[in-house]
Amino acid sequence: MIVRIMGEGQVRLADSHLTELNKLDDELLAEMENGDGPGFRRTLNALLSKVRELGVPLPDDSLEPSELILPAPEATLEEVRGLLTGGGLIPG
Repeated sequence: MIVRIMGEGQVRLADSHLTELNKLDDELLAEMENGDGPGFRRTLNALLSKVRELGVPLPDDSLEPSELILPAPEATLEEVRGLLTGGGLIPG
């Protein structure tokens, strides 16, 4: 799966990592619903760090279609709400 972090670039991520990422996504969704700004920021950064850790960066000149687009690290809670697709940022 190709994942884009807005403002950073793309990584190739094995589908086998989705379960681990979905746990962070569920936590992020709960924090958003509760209006927990500090928790939201902490979990968003943890989610993006995990994607960077587990993913293999694609070259900057690569034009692969992204299957998943994640917000930039500095995205606000309101901006991330606009990216949600039903059950969170990550399908599944």
